[in-house]
Amino acid sequence: MAERTFQVEGMTCGHCELSVQEEVGEIAGVTGVKADHKTGNVVVEGEGYSDADIAAAVEEAGYKLA
Repeated sequence: MAERTFQVEGMTCGHCELSVQEEVGEIAGVTGVKADHKTGNVVVEGEGYSDADIAAAVEEAGYKLA
């Protein structure tokens, strides 16, 4: 299982983190997600997803990849 880190613009609080985690967590192949608004990082664990999948989920949450 791979772990990748993505940079997200616009997260400012815990609610932002939860929104991103929920959307990214729904992607097939994702087994774990941890967002941190202080660093802007989202760490995604899993396999079989694409960068486009992550970008679309982050945008659905109201943010965008840096």
